[in-house]
Formats: sequence, C-alpha cells, structure tokens
Amino acid sequence: MAKSQLQEPRPADYPSPAYGWYVVVILTLAYMVSFIDRQIMALMVEPIRHDLEISDTQISLLLGLAFAIFYTVLGIPIGRLADLYSRRIIIISGISIWCLMTAACGLARNYTQLFLMRVGVGVGEAALSPGALSMISDYFPKDTRVRAVSFYTMGISLGVGTAMILGGQVIEYVYSIPRLTLPVIGELYPWQTVFLVVGLPGLVMALLMLTIKEPKRRERLIFSPTHGEKAYHMPFASVVGFINQRRQMYGSHFVGLSIVAILAYGFYAWIPTMFIRTWGWSIGEIGMAYGLVTLISGPLAALLAAWTSEYLARKHDDAHMRAAFIGVIVGVIASVLAPLMPTPELSVIMLLPASTGTSMATAAGISALIIVTPNQMRAQASALFYFVINILGLTIGPTGIALVTDYIFQDDTALRYSIAIVAVSSGVIAIAVLLYNLPRYRFAYSESKDWLD
Repeated sequence: MAKSQLQEPRPADYPSPAYGWYVVVILTLAYMVSFIDRQIMALMVEPIRHDLEISDTQISLLLGLAFAIFYTVLGIPIGRLADLYSRRIIIISGISIWCLMTAACGLARNYTQLFLMRVGVGVGEAALSPGALSMISDYFPKDTRVRAVSFYTMGISLGVGTAMILGGQVIEYVYSIPRLTLPVIGELYPWQTVFLVVGLPGLVMALLMLTIKEPKRRERLIFSPTHGEKAYHMPFASVVGFINQRRQMYGSHFVGLSIVAILAYGFYAWIPTMFIRTWGWSIGEIGMAYGLVTLISGPLAALLAAWTSEYLARKHDDAHMRAAFIGVIVGVIASVLAPLMPTPELSVIMLLPASTGTSMATAAGISALIIVTPNQMRAQASALFYFVINILGLTIGPTGIALVTDYIFQDDTALRYSIAIVAVSSGVIAIAVLLYNLPRYRFAYSESKDWLD
C-alpha cells in the first residue's frame, strides 16, 4: 500500500452545526421509514401464516433471509459507488425502490411472490446506511460525530416503534372493514392492504432528500505523489489491502456486533408473536406496548452511547468500543430475562433495557468503525459491516428462533423459550468476540492518530 497520511480538516471547515443536524434528521427519518417498511410484517405473522398456509420457518425466511439476500450482496458494490459518486442520488434511488417494493408486497398472491417482493425491499434499503454514514462523517468533526451517528441509529428504534404502534392500529382498522378489491388483482387479504398503505407514503422521503447537499469529502487518506501531486483516489485493491492488514480488528468488530444483531432482529421478528401466543394479547395491544418500549429505548440508547463514549474518551483510546461493550452486557442479560418473565407486564418492562443495550452497542460500534476508517472507504467499510451483520443477524435471529420452535420444541406455545435459548447462546459469543476486539481496536485507533503526522 502506498505511503500515506490522513488529511484532517479543521472544525471551521465543516458546514454549520444547524445544517449538519438538518441533514442528520432527514437521514434519520429515512432510516426510520426503512424500518417501518421492514418491520410491519412482524405484526402480521399469524394472518400471513394462516392465509398462505406456511410454517414459522417459512415466515422467518420472509422476515430475514428474503430481505437479506440482496441487501447484503448489493451493499458492498453500492458502498463502493457511494465512496466515488453522489451519495445523495444513490440514497434517493434506494428509497424509491424499497417503498415501491413494500407496496408490491401487497399485490403478492402466493408465498413465492411475497418472498421475491421482500427481496426487492432489501435491494432498496441496501443503498441507505453506507451512504448516510459517509455523509454524516463529512458534516461533523470527530469530537461531536458520535452524537450525530447515535442520533441516526435511533432511526432503527423509531422505525420499529412507529411500525408497532401505528402499524398495530392500522392492522386492526384494516381487519375491521370490508376487503379491498383492485382491478385485475382482485380481492386482497387485509395484510396485503396494510403493505400498500405503509409502502407508498414513504416516497415522500425521496423528495426530502432533494433538499440535502452533497458534502465535501473530508479526512481522506493522501497517497504519496508520483508526479508531484497529491493522490486521493483509493483503488479497490487498496481498500481490500487496508482492511486485510487490519482483518483481526475489523473481523472481530463486524462479527461481535453482528451477533448482537441476532438478539435485536430475533426480538423484532418474534416478540409480538410471543405475546400473542403466550399471553393472548391482541396485535394492537402488543404493538402499542412494544412500540412504546422501542420509541423510548432509541433516544435513550443514543444519549447513553454518546455520553458514555465521550466520558470514556478522556482516558481510553478504545472509548467507543468500551461503550459498545457495556451496551452488549446490559442488552444480553435483559434479552435472556425478558421472554422468561412470569407476566406480560414484567416482560414489557424487561424489554426496555434489552432494546436500549443492543441499540447503544450498535450506535457506539458504528461510530468506532468510522473513526478508524479513512473517508475514501467509509461507505465500503460500512457496507461490509452491514453485509456481515445482516448475514448473521437477519438470518440466524429470526430463523434460529423459528427452527428451535419448529424442530426442537415442536410446539408454537414454546416460542418464549426458543427466544431465550437463542439469546443466551448468541450473547455469550458476542461478549467473547468483543473482548477479543478491544485491544485490537486500541491499536487501530492509535494508528489512525499517527496518520495525522
């Protein structure tokens, strides 16, 4: 790899904080919409299973694998494009695709068609986070960047919470009125109507993205000049070489936080159904309860991630990863206890630290990743992170729980114990992997400071 250094801009070089936060709010709203479109299906597991005559395992593939297939595969090439071209245009295109494909889920007539439409949702959403995180890093200096990134990751909880609360009410309303009939398509199941209602309004976010400016790229790795000129372009081979030289740090970071995602995605997929099967709650009741939990945990996790990281940064080079590790410990313990509570009320209470801990870990972990990665490859590194996190989180989380229910317990009412088993096993592994990561992240952080010389 060519001899290089990192170009560190002065804080005065950044746009005004007010405009930077405007951009973060728009990107966070887009992230929120993406999770509404992604999460709404979790509230409709039972009616979809009944109408299409499918099993828990098949449903889990719709919730996880179908979405993850192209979300993961296309994420890396899209990340490469985002590091080279307009991130704004790429994000606008992605929003348009995933909203249209969510609406198209409402036109699916069988399991295969619904699976393919969910694949399309993943294609569109793959364009958002790599470009968004790269843009945010160009609007905020290092000392305040964790606040902006944590706010952005709050879009997960806001999206899930909104999907649960408003989605639950929309679902109950749609099921209370006569079925919608469309020309050519014919009569729709109520859950199909919900997809149409949820998907199309999200296109407004594509219009709001038009109000955002593409920022100047900062903190670029400068290659030694060959003909007296500074070189900023980072060939793909150099990106691969950079990550490969630090594979232990990047690998343990990606895998550790991906296993945390198994907890989060497993909960998002099956907690509503657990309450329905275990305690007989309605879709509206669990939607409201779990929605409030996620709406509270999102902002709380963002504040804790930022405050803890900035506090620890006074003494520790690995502050962001330490904050992530603290979040993992809290999230794992609460995630094991939540499904085992004797009453639904206690379970709801325990879901708050479970959601807060895993969200805090994600926010601090993503901030840590950006800090030790040069600008020219931030979108690609973020895409690789999401590749690993979704391969593990979106597949093992929902499907692992379903497989335990279908093939070990062979009892739908044992879902709560399946969730606890997956939470224990994945939690122990996540803690071990992130402990391995901490000294390697410290070295990477110290190395990144040397680039400034």
